[in-house]
Amino acid sequence: MKQLTYYILYGTVYLLSLLPMWLHYRLSDLLYVIIYHVARYRRKVVRKNMSLSFPDKTKAELRRLEHQFYVFFCDYIVENIKLLTMRKKNLMKRMVFEGMDEINKSFEDHDFVFIYLGHYGNWEYIASLQWWVTDGIRCAQLYSVLHNPAFDRLFLKIRSRYGGESIKKNESLRHIINYRRNGEKAIIGFISDQTPRWGNIHMWLDFLHQDTPVFNGTERIAKKVNAAVYYGEMTQPRRGYYRCRFRLMSNDVNALPDGQLTVDYMGMLEQNINKDPRLWLWTHNRWKRQREQN
Repeated sequence: MKQLTYYILYGTVYLLSLLPMWLHYRLSDLLYVIIYHVARYRRKVVRKNMSLSFPDKTKAELRRLEHQFYVFFCDYIVENIKLLTMRKKNLMKRMVFEGMDEINKSFEDHDFVFIYLGHYGNWEYIASLQWWVTDGIRCAQLYSVLHNPAFDRLFLKIRSRYGGESIKKNESLRHIINYRRNGEKAIIGFISDQTPRWGNIHMWLDFLHQDTPVFNGTERIAKKVNAAVYYGEMTQPRRGYYRCRFRLMSNDVNALPDGQLTVDYMGMLEQNINKDPRLWLWTHNRWKRQREQN
């Protein structure tokens, strides 16, 4: 039954992905009406998140931002459908990386480069980084297994088209150690803005005006393997086109106090969100855990 569900899902998405990009955005416009006005998908969560994150915005400004987010969210959905068959040349126009020279320089003294990312912009496009790196450098990204096995398998299929490796979060350190044993250099992306499980909360920070539990696993692994660490600053110059600028955070992570990288990452992500809030994943119930509940 699981196999059948996957093949039905894959076949449907594959056929849809063959449509031209301009038609995908017409579908996105229709999807916006369905998701926002009819299904009202997670509107209470989005509204609460935005109102607490931007206490100085008026109600009218928050409603406008809410609409802008759902327009982008629907674009994100159709863009990822298109990824299943999008050609390399097209995607490399739509997802541009800046700062590769500095990353290549970091490899002179490091075996690993870690990239801090967030659920911001079309983060699935980041998997195409493998096409931008020099030969001999592996690209990988950590991921959380989706609850739906068919969707989980589909997203792994899409990401594998770029040549990078998808690593389950709980297997990250083992894979990184294997890279080192095999003499491989690697760029590894960490999306670190999810809500941690209670057992993984080691820090609380002020983020978007709220007391926020955060992961520090990326920082701890970076110190174990002496990785150079960057932040991937995402922007959207126009609809369907993204830029990721790599900003160096540290080439000497073990010289930093414990917790500093995590604090810096959350601060840079917050700056990114404040510049263009519509591109962050507001449907995620980011603040469902409260410090006093622990």
